[in-house]
Amino acid sequence: MKKVGVVGVGYVGLTQAIGMAQLGHSVIAYDIDQAKIEKLNKGNSPFFEPGLEEALVDAQSKNLISFSSDADNFINAEYIFLCLPTPQDEDGSADLTYLLEAVSNIRNVLKPNSYLIIKSTVPVNAWKQVEQIVKRDDVFVISNPEFLREGSALFDFHNPDRIVIGATNKELGQIVAELYENIPSTILLTDNTSAELIKYAANSFLAMKLSFVNDIAALSDNLNASSSDVLKGVGLDKRIGNKFLTPGPGWGGSCFPKDVRALVNIADKEKIMMPLLSAALKSNASAQDRVVDKVLKYFNQKTDAKVAILGLAFKANTDDFRNSPAVKIANNLKEKGFEVRCYDPQIKKHATLATFESIHEVVNEADMLLILTEWDDFRQLDPKEISRNMQGRVILDTRHVLNRPTWELHKFRFL
Repeated sequence: MKKVGVVGVGYVGLTQAIGMAQLGHSVIAYDIDQAKIEKLNKGNSPFFEPGLEEALVDAQSKNLISFSSDADNFINAEYIFLCLPTPQDEDGSADLTYLLEAVSNIRNVLKPNSYLIIKSTVPVNAWKQVEQIVKRDDVFVISNPEFLREGSALFDFHNPDRIVIGATNKELGQIVAELYENIPSTILLTDNTSAELIKYAANSFLAMKLSFVNDIAALSDNLNASSSDVLKGVGLDKRIGNKFLTPGPGWGGSCFPKDVRALVNIADKEKIMMPLLSAALKSNASAQDRVVDKVLKYFNQKTDAKVAILGLAFKANTDDFRNSPAVKIANNLKEKGFEVRCYDPQIKKHATLATFESIHEVVNEADMLLILTEWDDFRQLDPKEISRNMQGRVILDTRHVLNRPTWELHKFRFL
C-alpha cells in the first residue's frame, strides 16, 4: 500500500483517486471547492459516471479514500497526482493557470523524495514549468497522461491499452509504474516530453479518423451507397481495424476538440505544418452543418416545425455536454426558428434549450424525431408507441441506433 495524493477531484481526478483506492493504496484527494469536498465525503459524486459513485462508497467503507480542502494533508503522501483542468485559450493553447497555482500551493508540504505526477493534459514541455515552480531536487516530476473515456472511466482505468510514464530517467519511471503493478497492461517508459506529446497525438489521430468516417458516410449517402457496408468493409482491413468507424453528427466533449486545437497551436509555434488536423476540425464542423441542412431540406426551408431531439450529451453514458455536437445542432435549429424539444437521460436542464423529463413529452405532436446521442435507452423505443404521439413520421437517426426495417414497418421514413 502506497500513500497517494490527488489534486483536483474533477472527472480525471476523482476517477484516478478511486482507481488508486481500488488498487489498495491509501488515497487523500484535495480540491479547493469546499462544497464538492463535502459532497464527496458524504459518498456522492459531483457528476454522472457509471459505477463511480458505488466504487466511491465502497472505497470509503474500507477507509481507503478521503477528501479534504486542506493542502497540508499531503505532508505524508509519497505520490501526488495533478489532475487540474487545462482550459483552452482563444488561440487554442492550453491554459496552465489552475495547474501551476496548485503546484505553488502544495510545493512546501511535499515530503522529500516524493513524486509529483502530471495527469492533466498539458502542452508539451509543461513539466519543465512545473519543475521551475517546485524548485526542489528532492521532488521528482513525472508525466503520466490519462486515456479515460467518459462513460467507461473506471473500466478504462483498470483495463488500459497502455500506461505511459515519462520521467527524466527510467529508474524514476519504474518506481511510479509500481503503483499500477496489479493492472495487466503494457507500460511504456519514456521521457516527460514524449509522454506529453503521446496524449495529444493519440486524441488527434482518433479525431481525424472520426472526421474521415463522417465524410465517407456523407459521400455514401449522396451516391446511394450503404455507409454501414462501406465502413464495415474498410474496418475488415487489419491495418485499419473496426474501431472508431461509426459515423455520427460530429465529435465533441472535453478532449478531442481541445486537444486537436492545442496540437495545432504547438505545431504552429514550432513552424511545423499539420494540415490534416486543421482539415479534421473543418470536417467536424461540416458534419454538424449537414445535419441541420438535412432538416432544412426536408421541411423545404420552412422553420416552424416541431423537432423532437433525443440526446444532448456528447456521447452516451455521461452527463457531459461540453462541445457537444448535439447541443450545437439543437441550438442551430432553434436559432433558425424550429420549435426544439429535447430529452436526455442525464441532462435535465440546459441554459438555452427546452428539456423535458420523458421521451413521451418530447415526441408529443413532433414533426420529426432527431437522434443525436447513442443512449441504449433509445434502442429500446417502441415505434408503435412513438407513432401514437408524433404528428410526423420522419426520423433522422444520426447515431444509427434504431432498427430501421422495424420502424419502416410502422410507416416511419428515415432521412
